[in-house]
Amino acid sequence: MLVDSPPEERAAALAAPPGRGGTRAAGLVLSTAVLVLVALASIAIGAKELSLAQVWHGLFQDSGTYGDVVVGERLSRTVLGLLAGAALGLSGAVLQALTRNPLAEPGILGINAGASAAVVTAITYFGVTSLSGYVWFAFLGAAAVGALVWFLGGSRGATPVRLALVGTAISAALYGYLQAVMIMDDAALGRMRFWTVGSLASATQGTVAQVLPFLGAGTVLALLLARPLNAVAMGDDTARALGADLNRTRALAMLAATVLSGAATAACGPIAFVGLMVPHVVRSFTGPDLRWILPYATVLSPVLLLGADVVGRIVARPAELQVGVVTAVLGGPVFILLVRRRRTTRL
Repeated sequence: MLVDSPPEERAAALAAPPGRGGTRAAGLVLSTAVLVLVALASIAIGAKELSLAQVWHGLFQDSGTYGDVVVGERLSRTVLGLLAGAALGLSGAVLQALTRNPLAEPGILGINAGASAAVVTAITYFGVTSLSGYVWFAFLGAAAVGALVWFLGGSRGATPVRLALVGTAISAALYGYLQAVMIMDDAALGRMRFWTVGSLASATQGTVAQVLPFLGAGTVLALLLARPLNAVAMGDDTARALGADLNRTRALAMLAATVLSGAATAACGPIAFVGLMVPHVVRSFTGPDLRWILPYATVLSPVLLLGADVVGRIVARPAELQVGVVTAVLGGPVFILLVRRRRTTRL
């Protein structure tokens, strides 16, 4: 069973020895370089291979040729992958700190279920068929469920266990509703089948523009919560002794996680595993300090998401596997291996 680390242990871990901060900073720079390479690969690799010269030409000297058009389409896909990956990783890290559970991710608070239920409702009862319509319904569904979880689980004083239990119960109810509607409506089943897998294939500049303000605001809020969440993760009594406002910090953390994962899910569909694994892996070499976990998760989560998207294009040429399938197939066994090879990192 996962338990909280004693406050003394956590405080000692947060006080990094001299020189470790420089190592972490260097690692973050290296991670950013890897992200740039993966982003270039995402633009260059697909049904039509492009050289670096063609990618450069399409990015900076667009003349309307076929290659330049392909670069433009893949650029929108890559930018959305960068944004959605960062959002999923950040929301997972915030929720893991909020619930004091290193295996938490956006689904544990019902956010993915809320987005999915809203999309199937839009398709079945409002006749929405476009991605631009899905985005707003999915985001509103995620936000509504996030608010409901906070109201039911935090109205008398939020606790990690109460929030997780309420989120799990709401998720079960919403997924039951979703399955019932899809069984009764074949058209909804057909349209939802693609969206629920999770994909970057339908990315456009319009999609990016719609979710960018939410992802930007959620990212800033999550990064600003690093210090308060460090205090909250030490335990309620220790956090109060340090002057932390528990309910305010938890409410803002819920808001940040809901905005981030809701916007990412709205644009790409529910993509599992990214928000679960990346913060867990990052914690294994940064320690429990969220001032480092959150920036690392922001950089490395898009590496995983874009890397999985590139793999999906390679293994099924000339077609492709959706990124949600690849992250589940590749990520599950890797995560099990990590858990078996080392003790689950405590929060």
